[in-house]
Amino acid sequence: MAEILEPSAAEIDRRTYRARATRRSILISLLSTVLFAVLAWWLVTNTPGWERVQQSFFNFEIAAEVWPAVLDGLWLNLRVLFFTVISVAVVAALLAIARTIRNPVLFPIRALARGYVDLFRGIPLIIVLYLVGFGIPGLRIEAFGRIPVELLGTIALTLTYSAYVSEVFRAGIESVHSSQRLAARALGLSYSQSLRLVIWPQAIRKVAPPLMNDFVALQKDVGLISVLGAVDAVRAAQIEVANFANFTPYVLSGLFFVLLAIPTLYLTERLSERLKKREQSGTLL
Repeated sequence: MAEILEPSAAEIDRRTYRARATRRSILISLLSTVLFAVLAWWLVTNTPGWERVQQSFFNFEIAAEVWPAVLDGLWLNLRVLFFTVISVAVVAALLAIARTIRNPVLFPIRALARGYVDLFRGIPLIIVLYLVGFGIPGLRIEAFGRIPVELLGTIALTLTYSAYVSEVFRAGIESVHSSQRLAARALGLSYSQSLRLVIWPQAIRKVAPPLMNDFVALQKDVGLISVLGAVDAVRAAQIEVANFANFTPYVLSGLFFVLLAIPTLYLTERLSERLKKREQSGTLL
């Protein structure tokens, strides 16, 4: 049986010092945060127009009355977000693969993929929403029937975000050293097998943090489907603002989006720290 080595007295002292320093840093951070929050609150609440702003933006009675409608609209945002994430991942992966193909015969595909990426990275998202949301129904294709607004919003978001995410994927693919690809081909793997088994897993790990950032941005931009008439959280808040002549529903809608983004932001930070530690240890496995 292997002998368990006990830490030396010097190592124990170092661990004790680091633990004490960590506790002291946490305590100082908490105190400074509380003091800053109290000072900011005091400055804001003592401004001449605070009472009017509080009544117009932070009316808890109105918030308690309208939150079910705003929350119901948020479920629509979540449904659109779910299907958009799936479609963006598929389309962006295909675009990234098309742009990394070096076969001269497939140059037209690579050129089309680059043109698509350049086009939709240059057009503002809200214009894409208008073009898709009002252009496709304007074609009056009988086979399509009445197209749901949620579907049109999903298509517009996919067109725009797949262009951005494909560039993230492409950067990850090209960041993998060429020796990895050559080694895979030397082992007898085909191009598709080496891409699927060797290149793609390493590329995803390298670009995971920027992918999560794009996901956070997508969570917010899903609210733009309200311009097409969809009664999501933003449009529901807009309706309630008109009913009560008060801006509290907008604040409530923004709070819901913040609460939706917090888990993703935390996951992004944890993932970045984990990958950083693995790189410092000399492995990404």
